[in-house]
Amino acid sequence: MSMWIQAQQLQGEALHQMQALYGQHFPIEVRHYLAQWIETQLWDSVELDNPSEEAKAKRLLDSLVAELQRKAQLQGGEDGFLLKIKLGHYANQLKSTYDRCPLELVRCIKHILQSEQRLVQEATNVSSMDSLSQRHQQINQTFEELRLATQETENELRKLQHSQEYFIIQYQENLRIQAQLSSLASLPPTERTQRETTLQSKRATVEAWLTREASTLQKYRLDLSEQHQKTLNLLRKQQTLILDDELIQWKRRQQLAGNGGPHEGGLDVLQSWCEKLADLIWQNRQQIRRCEHLTQQLPLPGPMEELLSKLNADITDIISALVTSTFIIEKQPPQVLKTQTKFAATVRLLVGGKLNVHMNPPQVKAVIVSEQQAKALLKNESTHSESSGEILNNNCVMEYHQATGTLSAHFRNMSLKRIKRSDRRGAESVTEEKFTVLFESQFSVGGNELVFNVKTLSLPVVVIVHGSQDNNATATVLWDNAFAEPGRVPFIVPDKVLWPQLCEALNMKYKAEMHSGRGLTEDNLVFLAQKAFTSSSNNPEDYHNMTISWAQFNRESLPGRNFTFWQWFDGVVELMKKHLKPHWNDGAILGFVNKQQAQDMLLSKPNGTFLLRFSDSEIGGITIAWVAENPNKSGERLVWNLLPYTTKDFSIRSLADRISDLNHLLFLYPDRPKDEVFAKYYTPPLCTSFISCVTSCLCDFLFDTMDVARHVEELLRRPMANQWSNQQP
Repeated sequence: MSMWIQAQQLQGEALHQMQALYGQHFPIEVRHYLAQWIETQLWDSVELDNPSEEAKAKRLLDSLVAELQRKAQLQGGEDGFLLKIKLGHYANQLKSTYDRCPLELVRCIKHILQSEQRLVQEATNVSSMDSLSQRHQQINQTFEELRLATQETENELRKLQHSQEYFIIQYQENLRIQAQLSSLASLPPTERTQRETTLQSKRATVEAWLTREASTLQKYRLDLSEQHQKTLNLLRKQQTLILDDELIQWKRRQQLAGNGGPHEGGLDVLQSWCEKLADLIWQNRQQIRRCEHLTQQLPLPGPMEELLSKLNADITDIISALVTSTFIIEKQPPQVLKTQTKFAATVRLLVGGKLNVHMNPPQVKAVIVSEQQAKALLKNESTHSESSGEILNNNCVMEYHQATGTLSAHFRNMSLKRIKRSDRRGAESVTEEKFTVLFESQFSVGGNELVFNVKTLSLPVVVIVHGSQDNNATATVLWDNAFAEPGRVPFIVPDKVLWPQLCEALNMKYKAEMHSGRGLTEDNLVFLAQKAFTSSSNNPEDYHNMTISWAQFNRESLPGRNFTFWQWFDGVVELMKKHLKPHWNDGAILGFVNKQQAQDMLLSKPNGTFLLRFSDSEIGGITIAWVAENPNKSGERLVWNLLPYTTKDFSIRSLADRISDLNHLLFLYPDRPKDEVFAKYYTPPLCTSFISCVTSCLCDFLFDTMDVARHVEELLRRPMANQWSNQQP
């Protein structure tokens, strides 16, 4: 079922949110009549932050316009006449709107499709999202309460203003009567007495009314202040829920995504909530300002001036917290950052559109700071804009995207020119030193009424100068992303964690790199625990309460090896990712099996049965273990292990082809014929003429670089006990 068909079945608030995605920037009729075409285009293949992708975006725009025009031409008859005109108009409109900025069209459609997908998923996964829905329902219900409360204070304020205006009129009337009484002195006594009695009676009536009304006005003012205070308390509570719970959770999901966790998502929902908050806060602020004006216009005895001053300070604090907290990093810079290498990042102000910040577009600056400088920033200690390095192309103007309603700055071509490192502590290496990219800006709202200086820090980054440092830098990042606590002092992480916690992080990373739902099994994790703790226990329960330290993870080498636990694991991940991913996803690689386990498993199977396991002795190595007769002792069966294959070997010839070359390998453990598993990955045989050509050109080269598999075949003809019995892959 197409996404559009499912989107049309949405109801209530979800349907309203879906309809709100469309407008003049992209009419809903275009989505409807080109639904199938739109959903089959490769919108995600366009990198929005890469200007060189504009040509690809232009082709998509031209194709969209052509498809609309084709659809319009197909309309016939009386009923189709108006639709033909409308579709033709939309084709011209989209061409005119996006011809000079085709990337904006792609951004718009990607936003629409992602939002529709999210709304449909939320609607179809109600059972699994009960708690989320209840939380969102509570937030939306509170917004309705705030809307009604704000509307009520607006109505009361208008009544107060009307009453005060009438009071002022009556007050002026009283002054007029006073003036008339003063002018009676020039009249004859008889006439003066008669008029004086009338005016004094009228004055007494007006003054009595003014006294009562002044008391009433004061009560109105106090009641209104009390209502505003209640609204502000509810606003503060709602804002805390959104900023301290929902936004923090989004940031945590973003951090876990750095380890391969699910995409953070939900930012558009957060923006809609923050915009509602901004709207309500601003309305209440304007109401309080009008109350201040009314109080200044007609001063009355009482505490109103102090109350309004406090309300004004409170509402300013609330909006300040909202603005500074919603200046976020939508796309983080790479957490392993190599000097002299281009990188990108995107910052976004969630309330920018609602507060019209884009009317005077602010500029954002990016600087790299050390862990100590980050701590000083969070303590509001002056850093005098200190930095720990130099970033090129580190200034960017925030742009407003009409189609998505977002205000953001896209840093597309930053590069870290140099880095200044601090003195390291103890055994700490350069790949354990953490930095962060600080993004800062200044902008005003309400016609320069309020000016905000905003700052936000990226996730911690590890700076490297050579690719060989990537492995250890990634370990630092993985540990930080997995075990950082919300609201921590930068960038403190625990030195020890429970083994199951690390297992969760390793499994998340592994599944993401394999692009597969097939993660690490319990047996795989037991194998890893045995390696990490130098243990022989096969019982998973034995490891549940054990802790592993950072030093055990990636500072101390494994016993008898010259590499750490992480370096071994990361080597496996890199090998699998580059060459063996399909075989892992097919279930063809057991991998996490030690030499003794492989022997026990294979000896119970027929000769020619083999399995693939990761080498214990070499980083990023995989070996083939198989069972066969001992050529030196009749009737005895032995398990043999080939020297490990590495990335270098698979760059020459694939695993499937190597297995095909080895004729003594018959069944993949437990009993699957090897061709059934690997045949689809075999390299097709080359034609005779091509082989002759290659042979004549590369004969000497092939002679010097004889294929490993052929070498193995030759070795198999020799006595095996001397060839492999002492090898320790």
